[in-house]
Amino acid sequence: MYNRRKSKTVYFSKQPVGGNSLISIQSMCNTKTENIKATVAQIKELEAVGCEIIRVAIPNKKAAAAIPAIKKEIKIPLVADIHFDYRLALMAVANGIDALRINPGNIGNEKRVKEVALACKEKKIPIRVGSNSGSLAKELLKKHGGPTAEAMVESALKNIKILEANDFYDIVISLKSSHIPATIKAYQLMAKKVDYPFHIGITEAGTPGRGTIKSAAGIAALLTQGLGDTLRISLTGSPVQEVKAAWQILKSLELRKKGVNIISCPTCGRTNIDLISLAEKVEKELRGLDKDITVAVMGCAVNGPGEAKEADIGIAGGQDSGLIFKSGKIIKKVEEDKLLSELLKEINKL
Repeated sequence: MYNRRKSKTVYFSKQPVGGNSLISIQSMCNTKTENIKATVAQIKELEAVGCEIIRVAIPNKKAAAAIPAIKKEIKIPLVADIHFDYRLALMAVANGIDALRINPGNIGNEKRVKEVALACKEKKIPIRVGSNSGSLAKELLKKHGGPTAEAMVESALKNIKILEANDFYDIVISLKSSHIPATIKAYQLMAKKVDYPFHIGITEAGTPGRGTIKSAAGIAALLTQGLGDTLRISLTGSPVQEVKAAWQILKSLELRKKGVNIISCPTCGRTNIDLISLAEKVEKELRGLDKDITVAVMGCAVNGPGEAKEADIGIAGGQDSGLIFKSGKIIKKVEEDKLLSELLKEINKL
């Protein structure tokens, strides 16, 4: 559907990123990493909703020391987020981390960067180079007149060259800003310069309501241009909400399939049943159901089964009753208070 940019494939343990692999979904724990019990519990919760790569903050030695214990309990690749102290990166590598998120420019001189690059190369651990608008060097801000797309690209390229100079090429690039146009332009510019996979997202997007909308706007714009190999929704809230939002974006663009796709009409004056409540109940009941089907919850005969005829199964509301249909064909008429139970029975038969 979309002409996806060609990139090399990098592996986070067994999880491919880039190339012809599916666009993967990431998140980041908001627990203290050294609190192993809480961190593992959160990762398992994230795994259950479809998280495929998880990142944890490693700000100190206690956090780095927790890596082996965490890895024993989880199924998805674990990424260490490290800034400033190259020794923490080396410790994370020694403790079995699956990938690093570092900024080579802030972990010390070239000798220290080389140590990290060689350690990662030996164990085939990829490095994500992150360039955020909020953490650009002063000279770049002055040169470009602010945190522009060009400034982010130059910063990332400078860090990439440091790794390449040390014969390291298992690189993933992120160019994130809270400003959508700058983010889009940065990835467009970088796509012309390198073939490394892209980690995409809108940083500091905000609270779940506003942040999900902002993230969807920016990420969808990138994905429809073929830009993006792995993504994270950055929300001020539970990381579980990040993963659920990411899945909805990819499913809406028909780039990934997972579970039930629910469509429902916005209601109008023709609606004679409590459709809003019914749609919410259907969504709740089908949450977690691993069936690749489309379920329609429609308010009247105009949009269901008419407009929703492509759905595998659905409801079309009537006067205190409704029709249940499969693939556009009506199979039964049901009283309003039995619509949900009868729909669920038919879904179980599919």
